[in-house]
Amino acid sequence: MDSEKWIIEALTFKDKLYRFALRMLGDCEEASDAVQETYIKLWKMFAQQNSHSNIEALAMTITKNYCLDQLKSKLWQSERLEMNSLQQMQSGNGNGESLLELKDAYDTMKQFIGVLPKQQQMVIHLRDVEQLELNEIASITGLNENAVRVNLSRARKTVRQLLTNHYNYEYTGN
Repeated sequence: MDSEKWIIEALTFKDKLYRFALRMLGDCEEASDAVQETYIKLWKMFAQQNSHSNIEALAMTITKNYCLDQLKSKLWQSERLEMNSLQQMQSGNGNGESLLELKDAYDTMKQFIGVLPKQQQMVIHLRDVEQLELNEIASITGLNENAVRVNLSRARKTVRQLLTNHYNYEYTGN
């Protein structure tokens, strides 16, 4: 395929990539950046003669991976901000003991979520941290909504069990 045909074909799904990135990232500028990065990678692959039978599927995969990387980056940035806030509160008037307990609980929760399978980590993060709806999580992860519910339920159950064991108390919920 020559470069003109490739460009014409690649540009036919630009809006679809943008909508997908916008749904994942929730920000117009970040979605535009994601599409731009996707086309840069696609062009490099084309220039290296890496031909793919379905350019659109490849572009969607590249966009999804880029967006997931951005979401992970946001998570780490927000965690750093939370830790900085805790440190500032501790140096201020706050009760040092309760702040240490809060930090310990935060670290424990992060540790327990970290032992979950990657898919459950992503689902619990997108639902409980990013506050996304199940249908949005389904479109991001490529799972159907029932699979998202199952992964979320299993993740929460595992974290609840780990917390129960860690703090030695009995959970009497549903």
